Amino acid sequence: MGGVSGDEASRRFLAVFQVGDRCSGIVAEVPRRGGVSVILDGFTERPLGFVGPLDLSWCKFPAATVEVGQRITAEVTAIDLEQGQAWLSMAATENAELWAFLKSLRVGGVLSGRVASIERFGVFVALDDGPDHPVFPGVGFITIPELSWRRFNTASDVVQVGQRVSCEFLQFDTTSGEARLSLRATQPHPFQTFADGATVGQTLQGRVTKLVPFGVFVQVSDGIEGLVHLQELTWAPVEAPEGVVQVGDKITVVITEIDRERRRLVLSRRQASAALE
Repeated sequence: MGGVSGDEASRRFLAVFQVGDRCSGIVAEVPRRGGVSVILDGFTERPLGFVGPLDLSWCKFPAATVEVGQRITAEVTAIDLEQGQAWLSMAATENAELWAFLKSLRVGGVLSGRVASIERFGVFVALDDGPDHPVFPGVGFITIPELSWRRFNTASDVVQVGQRVSCEFLQFDTTSGEARLSLRATQPHPFQTFADGATVGQTLQGRVTKLVPFGVFVQVSDGIEGLVHLQELTWAPVEAPEGVVQVGDKITVVITEIDRERRRLVLSRRQASAALE
């Protein structure tokens, strides 16, 4: 009965907290897996708070940030009443101004700033209205896939350091204190632009970019590829596309389907050859 009573007491204690509240306590344990367990003020029976290793700090090596017996202040990020645990973030109180700014952002909002640094894994953006980051050159961050709808080799093919950009806010990355951004979300998708000027039955010139067992992909415009199914390559039956075309070949095709919802373009080479005869 004592265990049940203890569980009920912890649930009642935690039920008064809300996400965003600040709380204080004493570090009870620093597990090997990282993070710390915390005895919260007002409940001394057992540790109810836990700070994950990525929530300890945005600028210090986690193992050096806290010790058993140390008093800490943290912000509640989640509460699990069934498990009797409150998830906390010390980074929220360590960088209060930055945390408050990032929490105020709304998904889908547009943020402007200047490209501060280009890395192999993405682009940092110094936001016009945001505070400085304690570690990174900018609070905003654009991952490589979110830079452009079109194919490119390196991030510097899309943006340059010092360039001004406007991006859509995707999420608050609480583990690193970043505003994850999308540059491509503020730009029209090339397929929709292409589809606006294309019609079924239209003849196009394209370059074969990929061979697959069921057909070939053909680039008909910058960033736009369509599929020519195996049976649409030629009037004569073929078992593999290699017997008809190779990557790099320039061929004439006819549009047979434009699927705006799935951004899919279906082409036919044999219809194009029939039109030429």
